[in-house]
Amino acid sequence: MINCIKADYYHTSGGAISNFADKLPSPQSELAQAITKDTYDFGFLTLEEGYKEEALETELEKHLTRFLLELGTGFAYLGRQKQIIIAGRPRKLDMLFYHIHLRCYIVIELKATPFQPEYAGKLNYYVNAVNDLIKGPDDNPTIGLLICSNKDETDVQYAFQGIQTPMGVASYTNVQIKEIQDQLPSVEELTKRIRLLEEQLSKKK
Repeated sequence: MINCIKADYYHTSGGAISNFADKLPSPQSELAQAITKDTYDFGFLTLEEGYKEEALETELEKHLTRFLLELGTGFAYLGRQKQIIIAGRPRKLDMLFYHIHLRCYIVIELKATPFQPEYAGKLNYYVNAVNDLIKGPDDNPTIGLLICSNKDETDVQYAFQGIQTPMGVASYTNVQIKEIQDQLPSVEELTKRIRLLEEQLSKKK
């Protein structure tokens, strides 16, 4: 409960910018909107300053239980860098999930940078591919969810125009940046290195 209050759960749940209302039938559209957040709390991650998307993905996978709790109930993890073959070439999805209550696949794309319009096109591409290559006849349409470091609603709305697949865009916050001291060798490590250097120098004499 305390964590939910800190993360402002009441105001952030269901808050992703999406086209679900236009691209999904009711009541699936309402449920799809309800399972998203405007901002995801990644306070359980610690990364180096200037981290890239690969590092963000790796840490989320290491803390998968915490990540699933942050996503909410119903998400089943199917893998990271999930490979699919399109036109004879391998393509990789950042993360693939299946939502038990929505009965659909959810493609999550992660960006360590603010939203850019071209991100919507890439996510649309992957959602279409999953619909064609992975989705079964009893599954509902695949949903795309882009989680980036920041977003502007106007940018997202323009980027969504003309896109027919259901997609949402959210941001994340509270990633902990490693202190410089954590990136430096410890006193013990420095001592070992000095001793090794002294041994090497003594052998040369």
